[in-house]
Amino acid sequence: MDRGSFLKVAASSLLAMSADGVMSKTLKLETAPTKGLKIRFLGTGAADWNGRDERGELRRLSSLLVDEKIFFDLTAKCVEMIPQGANPATIFYTHSHGDHYHPATALKVGIKDVYISQTWYDIAVADFKRAAKELSLPMPQIHALYIGQPVRIGDIAITPLPANHVTGYINEQPLIYLIEKASVRLLYATDTAGITAAAAKLSGLDVHNAGKPVTAIIMEATMGLDHDLDFRRFTHSSVGDVERMVKMLTKTKRYTPPAGQPVYLTHMARTLHGTQAELDATLPQPLRAAYDGLEVILTA
Repeated sequence: MDRGSFLKVAASSLLAMSADGVMSKTLKLETAPTKGLKIRFLGTGAADWNGRDERGELRRLSSLLVDEKIFFDLTAKCVEMIPQGANPATIFYTHSHGDHYHPATALKVGIKDVYISQTWYDIAVADFKRAAKELSLPMPQIHALYIGQPVRIGDIAITPLPANHVTGYINEQPLIYLIEKASVRLLYATDTAGITAAAAKLSGLDVHNAGKPVTAIIMEATMGLDHDLDFRRFTHSSVGDVERMVKMLTKTKRYTPPAGQPVYLTHMARTLHGTQAELDATLPQPLRAAYDGLEVILTA
């Protein structure tokens, strides 16, 4: 995809966030210091998104690009949101659900190193071998992750943490991640119903345990403000869940962001949220709905 085509796609994605044609405040250019952890949201939708909806809104399935070199989850439609010149060769998967995990897409973009929970390592190896054979592409290296054991990719340390989620493989442990670069400590949490006790302890969120606080949060909000009683809450979080967690972590000084840095919401269900413009107008501070193509630089 050439630069002109990419910019057209990105602009289309951003404008689609306002079904009534009014440009929302999220369309403003992000301003941030040049140092920090660069984040690009390739997709911000939950599994019920499948193209543009009746409101004109569009969210691709949830995926993140960090410092233009590491993917966290990736599916086919997210590829069009990869910026020109970025050629990531590494991907970390949260879990095996199809709205996060698609081996053929990873192979097509040239992934060479795949990191997944050791609890479904053999399944992932078989999936990638099958996809590589079908596409006549080289097999990447598959690496097993263990809870609490960090992996370093250049100047970034990535620690897998246990999510409160479940898949069709009953022995699979889905993951969330602590992503660290210099003094930035980002908690990236999708899909999970709240934060597990083990994840809180390992990441520094548990006030009863010694450890550094996190300085940035990106968390799923599959359900909106009015859906705290939704049946999905056994495996997913709501806006209310995230709001309460952030208030508690701020009060206990386990979350210490720089002034003005929002908590970004992702993995938002199509049927459980309003438009981007409505989210911009109604979300409680410091929560902010991310959108496809949003780039921010997180600092500490």
